Amino acid sequence: MFNKEIETKATINELIASRWSGRAYDSEKMLSREQIISLVEAARWAPSCFGDQPWRFIVFDKATNQSGWEKALACLAEGNQSWAKDAPLLLIACADSVFSQNGKPNRWGQYDTGAAALNLSLQAAALGLMVHQMGGFDADKTRSEFSIPEQYTPMAMMTVGYQLAEDSIPEDIKEREYNARARNTLDENFFEGEWGEPISEKL
Repeated sequence: MFNKEIETKATINELIASRWSGRAYDSEKMLSREQIISLVEAARWAPSCFGDQPWRFIVFDKATNQSGWEKALACLAEGNQSWAKDAPLLLIACADSVFSQNGKPNRWGQYDTGAAALNLSLQAAALGLMVHQMGGFDADKTRSEFSIPEQYTPMAMMTVGYQLAEDSIPEDIKEREYNARARNTLDENFFEGEWGEPISEKL
């Protein structure tokens, strides 16, 4: 992936700094089984409340299951389908709503599933792959198409693959690929001691 520079208030790990959500995938490059297992293995080792591991991922590899991959692609919003069609791997991330150990409601299940998805995304970056997580999909359709039980909430769909060579990126998505990465300032999202008290940036 080409790097998109960011400005940080302190040094952060290069893997975190270099990860971003692109859309221009190389449709000719498939993922190996070893790469796919590496991604889900990274997700498996995410932290979770009581070690309950509430995440469930459905994986669709275009190289080995094109029909399943096409069904998953059809669950995406039309705007996402327009570029996700070039990604060789699609995933649906689901969160369990109850604890497996006692059947009681697990209000941390979605939080923990997000942690697993981030682990997968960072592992992808380490492998030179690109991940894009999307809320733009039909959750009811995914539940119906793939028999997802009611206690699991479809949280996001993800694309994974290799970035397309820069000189081949289509004009209709080039602007979004090159948009500068931006975040709120620290004082907008991070407080110290009490709500609304900006964290000190002094090092």
